Amino acid sequence: MALLSFRLPPCSPAPSSSTLFLPIASPSPRCCPSCHQPSASATSLLISLRPVAASQVCPSTHQPQPILIDKSSLIVSEAASEDQFWAAASLRVRTFYNFQPSSYGIQDHKKYLVDREFEALKERVAGKREGFNKVSCINATLPLSQISSFPDDLCAACKFTDNGEDRVVVGTLDLNQCLWLPDEIAGKKPEGFSADFARGYLANVCVAKELHRNGLGYELVKKSKIVAEEWGITDLYVHVAVNNEPAKKLYMKSGFVYENDEPAWQARFLDRPRRILLWIGLPGALDL
Repeated sequence: MALLSFRLPPCSPAPSSSTLFLPIASPSPRCCPSCHQPSASATSLLISLRPVAASQVCPSTHQPQPILIDKSSLIVSEAASEDQFWAAASLRVRTFYNFQPSSYGIQDHKKYLVDREFEALKERVAGKREGFNKVSCINATLPLSQISSFPDDLCAACKFTDNGEDRVVVGTLDLNQCLWLPDEIAGKKPEGFSADFARGYLANVCVAKELHRNGLGYELVKKSKIVAEEWGITDLYVHVAVNNEPAKKLYMKSGFVYENDEPAWQARFLDRPRRILLWIGLPGALDL
């Protein structure tokens, strides 16, 4: 089960929820029927106009047997170093794009996409995106020694060093404290002045495909709820493709419930599957 979040835009004025594309990269198998994205012919234009996505969990077409991990060495925490931001950006590009191995200059193209997301992520977390009070990148990491037999594009590209230990980002998401995500339907709670700081959204959720079905997505969401409460967020939202049953199952297991649907015309206009908006009230919501 692949975890994705309608990703935040590296170049648009504020984070949002569609996926960035360039002609050399096509949408990955995550897109299933519920996460269809535009064809390659349309993607070069979207790179500067489309915000990145909001939240999906998609099973790949050919799901391998899950590789179980020792979760005693798993750390889920807010990223604080540029090395962690780079590793998270690398995992997002690895997850959200399906690259054709025979394509010319593929490694340069991957680095270009990672650079864009890395710079955008730093900008969002630093509070330089208008309309966002706070943004945090939350990562799930494992020691490199535990997964050293995994593909190099995970172990090398998504690696960072923490207190002398090599670790790998195997899951990541963004927590956004804001009124809405661009190109997405907005939540309705809370109403009034408190919505400026008490409403939040999850975005850019993904887990390394080799480690699906280990509960990493659940752990990421669990940690995001803790951080959201610390920030004073009382109403947390996530957008999910309407036919994406694995995603809905994950979020409902985490306590989210249905609130609203994206209008069909909006989904057609943005050339994507229709989203639904899920909501969870965090402790303290009734006090405001």
